[in-house]
Amino acid sequence: MSDNEEFRDIAEAAFDLARAGETERLLRFVEAGLPVDLVNGSGDTLLMLAAYHGHAATVTALAAAGADVDRRNDRDQSPLAGAVFKDFGEVVAALLAAGADPDAGTPSARQIAAMFDRDAFA
Repeated sequence: MSDNEEFRDIAEAAFDLARAGETERLLRFVEAGLPVDLVNGSGDTLLMLAAYHGHAATVTALAAAGADVDRRNDRDQSPLAGAVFKDFGEVVAALLAAGADPDAGTPSARQIAAMFDRDAFA
């Protein structure tokens, strides 16, 4: 197995851990040197995947490890906008506590809240 293939396997495992909310295991990858803002083929970061799958504790831990809470994917979507769209209140609170910008991205979290009448997020 080449180094490239090995890194791809490690990266895919990390993305899976982010989707599953396996915070401790994911942080071990980051502590071992995996970039905290690693992106997949769609431009989604580990934090974006954790947010979109409803894992507030993982989002908080990644933000504390230095992840960019406003890093947008290839479709200009922010983690906060994804959390508002999915109606994940705890993730929204975690991202806002970490300094996420409600006006980042297209559409922004604020715009999504208005579109879906999510007054709690507006």
